[in-house]
Amino acid sequence: MGHEALITGIGGKDPKIDQDAFTAPTSVVIGEVTLHAGASTWYGAVLRADGGPIVVGAESNIQDNCSLHVDLGFPMTIGERVSVGHNAVLHGCTVEDDCLIGMGATVLNGAVIGAGSLVAAQALVPQGMVVPPGSLVAGVPAKVRRPLTEEERAGITLNGTMYVELAKAHKDAHAG
Repeated sequence: MGHEALITGIGGKDPKIDQDAFTAPTSVVIGEVTLHAGASTWYGAVLRADGGPIVVGAESNIQDNCSLHVDLGFPMTIGERVSVGHNAVLHGCTVEDDCLIGMGATVLNGAVIGAGSLVAAQALVPQGMVVPPGSLVAGVPAKVRRPLTEEERAGITLNGTMYVELAKAHKDAHAG
């Protein structure tokens, strides 16, 4: 269709993208980035691994206009079935499996978001914060507000499943 994702190595480190991953046209994947099966990077997303690795787990989605970057000593790991909402900024952090990072949220170096957690839209998770599994985190600076309900956890799963299906549809649409 005339546009492709910008995928390039730097400093001898090349991206490793599973054949079942989707990289939208206009997404940027630079350096030591690994995208596992079913992972997706959406329109305008930038994953820049020029200071260490970024690993995006299976069936995780990095939505439109997100910025993911690392610093020396602060690699990034995004677990499986994670949704990173539009315009989020993640920097040198760890997001464990089955999380949702809300639109416009920021997660800084060394922070760890425990499995099954939800970071609210526009939240600022400060450097080094450790969020217990299954938590709702909100605010500037972010604070753990309460445990997630079963309904909220089911919503995270549904969102991730929807993005896996959307990625397949978009990949097929751009294949022609």
